[in-house]
Amino acid sequence: MASAAEAAYMAAAALFVGGVMLLRAPATARRGNLLAAGGMLIALVFTLLAVTLRHTVWLAAAFVVGAAAGAYVARAVKMTAMPQLVALFNGMGGGAAALISLDEALSALSRHAPLAAATAVPGMLTLIIGSVSFAGSLIAFAKLQELMTGRPIVFPGQNLLNAFLLAVAVAAGVLAVAGAHPVPAGVLVVGLTLLSAVLGVLFVLPVGGADMPVIISLLNSLTGLAAAATGFVLENDVLVVAGALVGASGTILTVLMARAMNRSIANVLFGAFGQLQTGAGQGAEGVVRPTSPDEVAVLLAYARQVVIVPGYGLAVARAQQEVKDLSDALAARGVQVLFGIHPVAGRMPGHMNVLLAEANVPYDRLYELEQVNPEFPRTDVVLVIGANDVVNPAARTDPTSPIYGMPVLNVDQAKTVVVLKRSMAPGFAGIDNPLFVRENTRMLFGDARASVAALLRELREVA
Repeated sequence: MASAAEAAYMAAAALFVGGVMLLRAPATARRGNLLAAGGMLIALVFTLLAVTLRHTVWLAAAFVVGAAAGAYVARAVKMTAMPQLVALFNGMGGGAAALISLDEALSALSRHAPLAAATAVPGMLTLIIGSVSFAGSLIAFAKLQELMTGRPIVFPGQNLLNAFLLAVAVAAGVLAVAGAHPVPAGVLVVGLTLLSAVLGVLFVLPVGGADMPVIISLLNSLTGLAAAATGFVLENDVLVVAGALVGASGTILTVLMARAMNRSIANVLFGAFGQLQTGAGQGAEGVVRPTSPDEVAVLLAYARQVVIVPGYGLAVARAQQEVKDLSDALAARGVQVLFGIHPVAGRMPGHMNVLLAEANVPYDRLYELEQVNPEFPRTDVVLVIGANDVVNPAARTDPTSPIYGMPVLNVDQAKTVVVLKRSMAPGFAGIDNPLFVRENTRMLFGDARASVAALLRELREVA
């Protein structure tokens, strides 16, 4: 059985790698997800067959409850709530890794056995990283679910406090492994777990809503690292491989997300980006030109090319199906319709792609930032639906703006820009958008879903 398990683990690892490779493109992402899930099922089954099971009733009950909860959530969750679900599930992974290491350490100490460095060192790392990931993911969930403010929460000395907590947690781990000190190792292990959880909370509090794609990627990476370290604790090769894949891919994605905003990861984590700005970089004085659905419908009906730019407001309004219907109606009239996708639009990596995929928008209509920016000068109408900071021209033109240098969608270069927005409130970057007062911009105020539905009705009335 041991040799069969090793062969199964190798097959599972190959499926993990193949699944990650397929996740690189929207058209193959579904197959990649199924492939990786199949690998995990193989690893799980052979792990159970290779060990002597105890407390089988409790184990079976946990499987039934977990599987039922997972199946229900997967079917019931709305795609607009996917970012907070990803944050919550990611936190569960980090928490599970931390609990396994905590149990291993306390079990060894209860037998009065010294903590072996070969497993204790990765175990202590798992406790720290997994606890940070768990608690931080819960705060990310609370921000995304609007159970607390999405703005950065900062206080004086916050970074110093975080550094102090991390140093104390690491020191507690070192002392627990080293032994020969008056403080019981069990107290140290539990203490560093709690300190790491507090650190996770403080770690995510200063991150604003606009930076959620980066922090979710980073927390995902931390969970992968915690899982890989747990693999060393349990001497389980497939857990090491799976965790390393998640950790590496999450790290790469974090770097790409930060690069998409032209900011360093340190600035994302410690810059408290998203606090309301005053003075510098606003420059949005001018005349706002409201419009109506019938006027916009005429513009759309006689356009040759229309670019739709989705943002977080589209997700909040759950307007993806209405947007798909509008794009289909325009295409039926011979209008070329593209979707301009910014890498950090929304609240998780690929958020807009996920929403539009749910509405069955064809993949060949989805254009990334580098692809769609050359299209704007020859575009007749751009519909900006709920996006704000990712279309702010101040990123190109105003050196005093906090987002100066950030790659944005150059929608202002189109002939006409129609912005669907509830109000003139600033986005998560906390700054005004001069696009809204440009001469070629029209503002269509209201709920995005209702506004798009009204556009579709009016479009059908245009001869």
